[in-house]
Amino acid sequence: MKNKIAIIGSGFASLAAACYLAKDGYEVEIFEKNADIGGRARQLKKDGFCFDIGPTWYWMPDVFERFFADFGKKPSDYYELEKLSPAYKVFFGKEDAITIEDSLEKICTAFEAEEPGSSKKLREFIEEAKNNYDIAIKDLVYRPGVSPLELITPATARKIGQFFSTISKEVRKEFNNTKLVQILEFPVLFLGAKASNTPAFYSFMNYADFGLGTWHPKGGMYKVIEGMESLAKSLGIKINTNAPVSKIFVENDTATAIQVNKEKIKADYVVSGADYHHTETLLPEFKRQYKESYWQKKTFAPSALLFFAGFNKKLENITHHTLFFDTDFEKHAKAIYDDAEWPEEPLFYASFPSITDHSAAPKGKEAGIFLIPLAPNIEDTPEIREKYFKKIITRFESLTNQNVTDHLLFKESFCVKDFKEEYNSYKGNAYGLANTLLQTAFLRPKLKSKKVHKLFFTGQLSVPGPGVPPSLISGKLAAGLIQKED
Repeated sequence: MKNKIAIIGSGFASLAAACYLAKDGYEVEIFEKNADIGGRARQLKKDGFCFDIGPTWYWMPDVFERFFADFGKKPSDYYELEKLSPAYKVFFGKEDAITIEDSLEKICTAFEAEEPGSSKKLREFIEEAKNNYDIAIKDLVYRPGVSPLELITPATARKIGQFFSTISKEVRKEFNNTKLVQILEFPVLFLGAKASNTPAFYSFMNYADFGLGTWHPKGGMYKVIEGMESLAKSLGIKINTNAPVSKIFVENDTATAIQVNKEKIKADYVVSGADYHHTETLLPEFKRQYKESYWQKKTFAPSALLFFAGFNKKLENITHHTLFFDTDFEKHAKAIYDDAEWPEEPLFYASFPSITDHSAAPKGKEAGIFLIPLAPNIEDTPEIREKYFKKIITRFESLTNQNVTDHLLFKESFCVKDFKEEYNSYKGNAYGLANTLLQTAFLRPKLKSKKVHKLFFTGQLSVPGPGVPPSLISGKLAAGLIQKED
């Protein structure tokens, strides 16, 4: 008889773990608290508009290809990809912007125009970043974080200095222009920490950006979730929605069942892709691996204030992904990581998927997603949300030289309170646990519980870290540990 596995949550990591385990012959059932699957990767549909509530960037296409290839499939079996051209645009002030195109050659031209001599340095920097990418993404991140020895290879031994330097230091050694520095420091924000706290080895994110490019799945990032759902069902996985898990039963130090809507459901293994801290609250206190003080000391990735806006006209001077770095980068970072307060003049990001994808908005209209990175656990009220919407829209109008306020049909918001309520997110974080040096690989919360047999974890608070591609990898790693144990 097949062993039964109960999986908590239905985000990228949970779906990935489920697929690998089902392929290996286990009976797999998923339990999702919300009405729709996808975890943080959900959709908002309103008046003919469609928004990705969660991730909007499709980077590292090779990781998605590797995932589907493990099942004899390709991404194109489930969704259509388009490489964005340009990848994104960065505003530094009025009539002061740099466009990042779809090839390294074009990006080098943009750098050279901004800082003569920088294109040669950029090629060298990206070559090193590619080398790091080959080491990290093709090897290191597929290791389960069980032992520090996993990090010790002939390739990493030659890179040891990069683990004790930072992205910020390495970038600033080579580039003097503040705008170029900010562009090169931007990708590590996906890892949830400041560039000054992120090991230089993580420059592989720059190769993901400039080398592999930025892509868009037609229909939005949720199409990837739907593709994974289709794969899961073809493997015989049962998926339950509106199925919150309120308890993990432990007998003889072993996870034996979960409680879902007052029903006890037996399982031979339990895997949680839900928030790690929340999952441990489902256990008796003496069976939790990490005390509250442990979590409080950790560096969490930011939370976010998001707005989903529908406009009754097409907007101008924007790209699919647009960054607004027209205020003090360091002050905003300090507000997030050091002071835990609302930033006075926040940097922000905007996505307009309807530029690329006609399914995102009715004809002649524009769908806009606006995001302000924030410290987790700060005060969140409707009044504060409205104040910050006005702040960024006023700047947006000035920087892009157009009126959009009079063309706003509606807006919906999502912030700290929603991350807590919708995802049981610790302190309302949006991206999990930051990838700082002391929170890398074996130093992250473990995939396998040390106190409860047959209880496993997956997702952005565990190994290898935050982001969609790492979540796919995390699911594979958790499944691999179960297969090894069984």
